[in-house]
Amino acid sequence: MKVLVTGAGGMLGQDVLRAAAAANHEVVALGHDELDVRRGRLVREAIGREEPHAVINCAAWSDVDGAEADEAAATEVNGAAAGALAAAAVEVGASIVHPSTDYVFDGTKREPYVESDPVNPINAYGRSKLAGEHAVAEANPRHFVVRTSWLFGAGGKNFVETMLGLAGGRGHVLVVRDQVGCPTYTAHLAEALVRLIDGESYGLHHLAGQGECSWYEFAGEIFEQAGVDCRAMSCTSDEFPRPATRPAYSVLRTQRDYGLLLPDWREGLAAYLAERAVAR
Repeated sequence: MKVLVTGAGGMLGQDVLRAAAAANHEVVALGHDELDVRRGRLVREAIGREEPHAVINCAAWSDVDGAEADEAAATEVNGAAAGALAAAAVEVGASIVHPSTDYVFDGTKREPYVESDPVNPINAYGRSKLAGEHAVAEANPRHFVVRTSWLFGAGGKNFVETMLGLAGGRGHVLVVRDQVGCPTYTAHLAEALVRLIDGESYGLHHLAGQGECSWYEFAGEIFEQAGVDCRAMSCTSDEFPRPATRPAYSVLRTQRDYGLLLPDWREGLAAYLAERAVAR
């Protein structure tokens, strides 16, 4: 199968390329320099030229706090551009995989969110990603909209690297305890995204690391597994304000009878640290 990957230079995109190649797909990698997904004409030309069987859209505005300052720009990338890409895929008979986010939920539920739960984003980033979900679903009936959360991987900035960087020369790091979610290793997610295109389970999917934890608990596990002599200390979100409000609880689970399941987030962290050690 011929698979076209947008945003191929990003953290998730790099892992999707590896996963697709490992599955013996013919892969077309288009990073931002090769294709700005905001350029509708160029998107149509690229899709028309390559004629892929499937498109995996890893191009995204991922700066949650930055979206608060420029929601229009975030929505252009995460919303309108995603819809245009899905429409271009239709023209060549291609399906599309579009990653979304747990931040489409408001975090008031006290048990895991499933695909049928009502959405209510409380920040600009969440609204921009929800716009993309709608645009992709409306443009291409052969769509896989995949909500995931708290991504970390070798190809970009992530919470694990932030914690390990802050731990250097410090005895403790302050981390919020009242935001709970599912840390997700991008290599595990990428393998699942590639598996999706081999089937016809179109529609919404929740794919995130199994289990749940707070950012504070995540930081503690990072230091434990990495063997770093640093203590995670907790605070509330009010004590550590950010431009964008985050959901207090955004754990994802699937209600699909045969939904794909990712490994536990601790296994993902161990795999990431092993990959990191080899790279270094």
